[in-house]
Amino acid sequence: MTDSTPEARLAQHGIVLPTPAVPVANYVATVLTGSTLVVSGQLPLVDGKLFASGKLGEDVAVEVGVEAARYCMINVIAQVRAAMGDLSRVQRVVRLGGFISCVPTFTQHAVVMNGASDLAVMVFGDAGRHARSTVGVPSLPLDAAVEVEGLFEIA
Repeated sequence: MTDSTPEARLAQHGIVLPTPAVPVANYVATVLTGSTLVVSGQLPLVDGKLFASGKLGEDVAVEVGVEAARYCMINVIAQVRAAMGDLSRVQRVVRLGGFISCVPTFTQHAVVMNGASDLAVMVFGDAGRHARSTVGVPSLPLDAAVEVEGLFEIA
């Protein structure tokens, strides 16, 4: 394994991908159609427990939100590996969608979502540069502070 592989980059940064979370409702974790892999929204679960709950701008600090977005992205990547078997099959991170549970006056959505975006670029290099949308929402499942979904081009 060379330093240029996504798996090597994860290892270099001490990131061990978890066992992917199983959907808890009527949906699937991933859908592969043609060369497009869609990953359902992932919460900031660490060892099966929610890393951050509550609302940004109220009881969750921006720095905690950034870390929560990073954990969401780790879980997105874990879903990709489970679906594809090999992260080197990712040709491009096409789009990330971020949902930030926050008070109406919160405006640092982009800062929080950079926790996910920065990890995508670290793991996939230039292929990790992506389009994205980040929106504030009044609540998320399990009172999670952040949720991230992804769209990937697969070889």
